[in-house]
Amino acid sequence: MKQVNTLMVIAAALLLTACGQNSADESGAAAASLILVNARVYTLDWDEASPDGTLSDAAPLNEFGWHPDADAVVVAGDRIAFVGKTSDALNLKTEQTRVVDLAGATVLPGLVDSHTHAFELGSVLERVNLADVATEEEAVAMVVERARQTPKGEWILGHGWDEGAWANRYPDKALLSAAVPDHPVFLASLHGFAGWANQKALEVAGISKDSTVPVGGEMRLGNDGAPNGLFLNRAVPMMSDAVPPATNDALAVRILAGLTQMAADGYTAVHDAGLNSQQMEVLEQLEAEGRLPIRVYAMLSLRDEALMRAWIAKGPDQDNDSMLVTRTIKAYYDGALGSRGARLLYDYADQPGHRGVSGGDYGFNQQLMAEAMAAGFQVAIHAIGDAGNREAIDILEGIIRQHPAAGKNRHRIEHAQVIHPDDMPRLSKLGLIASMEPPHAVEDKTWAEERLGAERVLGAYAWRTLREAGARLTFNADNPGSDHSIFYGLHSAITRQDKSGQPEGGWYVEQAMNAEEAVRGYTDWSAYASFREDESGIIEKGRWADLTVLDIDPFVLADDSPADLLNGRVLMTVVGGKVVYEQ
Repeated sequence: MKQVNTLMVIAAALLLTACGQNSADESGAAAASLILVNARVYTLDWDEASPDGTLSDAAPLNEFGWHPDADAVVVAGDRIAFVGKTSDALNLKTEQTRVVDLAGATVLPGLVDSHTHAFELGSVLERVNLADVATEEEAVAMVVERARQTPKGEWILGHGWDEGAWANRYPDKALLSAAVPDHPVFLASLHGFAGWANQKALEVAGISKDSTVPVGGEMRLGNDGAPNGLFLNRAVPMMSDAVPPATNDALAVRILAGLTQMAADGYTAVHDAGLNSQQMEVLEQLEAEGRLPIRVYAMLSLRDEALMRAWIAKGPDQDNDSMLVTRTIKAYYDGALGSRGARLLYDYADQPGHRGVSGGDYGFNQQLMAEAMAAGFQVAIHAIGDAGNREAIDILEGIIRQHPAAGKNRHRIEHAQVIHPDDMPRLSKLGLIASMEPPHAVEDKTWAEERLGAERVLGAYAWRTLREAGARLTFNADNPGSDHSIFYGLHSAITRQDKSGQPEGGWYVEQAMNAEEAVRGYTDWSAYASFREDESGIIEKGRWADLTVLDIDPFVLADDSPADLLNGRVLMTVVGGKVVYEQ
């Protein structure tokens, strides 16, 4: 993730939002406010590749490779007014029009991250960043450095150590407590399924060996019988809930920082997964004030029953044009594979007798979800293990049978990480969308097969197999759990390799996507997942003017030099005709 100067970008984004007035011609139609010329425009306005990856005859491809299907875009108001040749576009210029010569840069439909946590991304920018930290000692040293700048007694928070990579050598409180004795410290893991605390934090939280551990969670104990500072799965909130809550003002700063970072990284919209009452209150206030820099498609947390009851009573949003749209419920069915919380049909290959946790044992409220589905909400269920996915599909199928109208709401399986071959065709049959993270495959490859074994891993991160089974996909990063850079996402999807190009040839490369599929995963497939396929996802006259400008051509590089995808930069992000980021 390429972090920018957050305060400067927030200020710039708000200024651009405030100045986004558009003039009209004498007929009352909006005049051209922005014209992008001399660009490599890929509209995606052609039939998509078949499930096996075969490209359509209509795709802009010849014997020399990919080529753009337009070189100019005209924006009028919040809509696209023209797509075509530069010479024709310039005929629409007025005195008020801004013309940008892109000098061969690539224009794509506005990028969408379909599963993100923007509040958490904003908080990560404030916290000790433990992403890519390899050892406990290195993490503790970073906390010690933060402690030097923090008054005694104040909390120190961190995020990002990898609970999957560290699963066979989980840390405890000993080194952290000795190095930082005077501050309560809580360090959340990369995907949030593990937490690590020092003794001071345990004392402040009032946690002892006699504390009640939630069903589906584990509080590790030391040789002395006392908590050793390591919490897994549903036990993580024992510590995270002890951290003093942020005020609405603090949360507003965090979400604006997170969304502004996403805008700087090319995203015109995010699907924010698992929002609680306070977070929704902050988002609604920012929307009312016109301060949201990009579109937010909100997923309400099923775990917040009061919030759920309020929304079930009034029903999902119907206005797709709002910057904040709420029509989805985020449910949590099982844990993560890295921390061995994902529910498997058979024992973990590296932990006989253990199959993970799911359903009611993981805080899942099936009745409440059924009520939401009956009220017209889309449901997005976190399901990772093959048993977790099968059970989640069973539940959705049963509720749809009881409430047939609910079957039209494009329900989603978030992660769909490990699926038994028998269950893959069921996604298509039920109209379910597999919402998946290309970075997870290349990040988990070092330990996933240890958890699953050589046979079961074939159904993991299986994008191609799912497509061939008829399932719809959408791609995202589940940030801040993974780097949300579009260049990393595309590289992961196309090569099945990590940032260092490993393994050679790709990890189970038969599951890889071609360039078109990878780009669609972050554009029109994600638009479909949020019922916006008529407004976004394709560059076409009359659609939203949501555009992303890159300094590389991912279609060409995917064929010629895929490693160079990682060197790309975002040059401009346009949301509803307003430039919200410009390098």
